[in-house]
Formats: sequence, structure tokens, C-alpha cells
Amino acid sequence: MHANLHALGAIALWASLAALGVTLQHVPPFLLTGLALLIGSLPAWPALPGLLRQGKLPLSTLALGIYGLFGFHFLLFVSLRLAPPVQANLINYLWPLLIVVMAPLFLRELTLKPLHLVAALLGFAGAAIAILGGGAALAVDGGAWHWGYLLALASAFVWASYSLLTRRVAAFPTSAIGLFGLVSGLLSLLCHVVLESTAPSFSALAPRDWLLLTLLGLGPLGAAFFLWDYALKRGDARQIGVLSYLTPLGSTALLMLVSGQPWRWSIAAAAVLIIGAALISTRAR
Repeated sequence: MHANLHALGAIALWASLAALGVTLQHVPPFLLTGLALLIGSLPAWPALPGLLRQGKLPLSTLALGIYGLFGFHFLLFVSLRLAPPVQANLINYLWPLLIVVMAPLFLRELTLKPLHLVAALLGFAGAAIAILGGGAALAVDGGAWHWGYLLALASAFVWASYSLLTRRVAAFPTSAIGLFGLVSGLLSLLCHVVLESTAPSFSALAPRDWLLLTLLGLGPLGAAFFLWDYALKRGDARQIGVLSYLTPLGSTALLMLVSGQPWRWSIAAAAVLIIGAALISTRAR
């Protein structure tokens, strides 16, 4: 339960990502992510010199952190450029299902029961209703295939596998997440220079932008990663995976509240499905 509360804390912070992102939609995605990750890593900076000097963080673990934080965002942003964004976002939200299904493959002490799978599928159904019922429309393109779909699926796999592999590597302090964020933020800024060279840069950011970037960095792209790491190291990955479907539900509801959109029946339906899925997952052992 203690681990689940930390997971819910991370989920609550991630739910604010869309609302903050909308207010910063004029900022190029890789610039936004890079700056937010750097800001989010700031609280851990005082501990990083000691962490590196004492050799508590093998290069393989650092590579895993960069794989998770940078790889996930890189693949997701490119997929959103290549494919219709709503479909790509739905495919990306397969990551909680992948955490549940892949948990026994990565963590031998866990087994996958039918109730876990039922809960994960119900959770994905709830996520789909929350996203599609929140006003997002599926693009009609004649059923054309987009390579971006594969990248969205790859981003889901990266986050699910990273989340599970943190339990497989040698134990490392949660402060190391700050180093993961620092390096990933620098790589994101490099992507901004290479891929977004014609887009507005630092000089175009207003004081209000920096304030919102600070909130984004300290919250969904900062503290959320630390809470997530704590939860996964101490909790049941199968239950946490199902709880993660609260992210698109909370995100859509908060976005509707901030934008003044009318309340929709789909939010209540999604809540019933996702909460039901969470309750089912707690019954599976």
C-alpha cells in the first residue's frame, strides 16, 4: 500500500502534464522536454558528485536510465510527428498493459494470473474512453498505415521495460534518477538543435514560460520519476501497472477543467472501468 501511494503520487503529477503542455504548446517539444528534465534533476544535483565518486552507479545502470527517460520521450515525440496524434497516444498508453503482461518475464518472483490480464485490458478500455471521449477525434485517413504507430508502440515498450528492469539491476539510490534526468535533458536539447533548428529557442521564452517550465520540471518531469522509482522498487509491478491507467483519466479530466470544456459521460465511464480494474488487480495474487 505504501508503494502504491507513491505510484499514485507520480500518476497525479503526470496527470498535470497535458494541462501544462497546452499552456506551453508554443515551445518546441524537445526544447520543452530538455529544459523540464534539467529543472527536474536539480534537487538531486548535490548528491550526484558523491554518487559518482563512490562508484554506486554502474555505467549499465546509467544507460538504463537514459534508455528509459530519453528513449521514451524521443520515440513518443517522433511518433506524434509521423502518425495521427490521438491514435499514437492511445498506442503509447499500452505501457501499463505491457508492465502487467511483461512483469513475470522480467521479475521471476511474479506470475501473471487471469485477473491481472482482465484488469489490464479493462484499464486500457477506460484509458481509450477517457482520451477519445475527452474531445479528441480519430483522424480519418482511409486506414493508412503510419510508421509512427510502431514508434509509439516502441515508446510504450521502452517505458514498461525500463520500469521493470530497475528491479533487475543492482540496487541504486533514488537520487540517481536525477542523473538520468540530467543526461536525458541534455540529449533532448541536442535533439532540439538538430531536429528543431528552425523553431523558436531560449530567447523566445517569456518569464511566464519559465515559471510554467519550472512547475513542469519539478512535477511531472521531476518528482514523478523519483516517486515512480520508489514505488516500483517496493511494490507489486502488476498492480502499479493497472493503477497507471489513472494517468490518462486524470489528465483528460484536468484538461477539461482547465480549458472550461463541459463535463462528459465518458469521464465517469472511464473512471468506473479504471477503478474497477484497480480493484480487480488487488484481488489477484
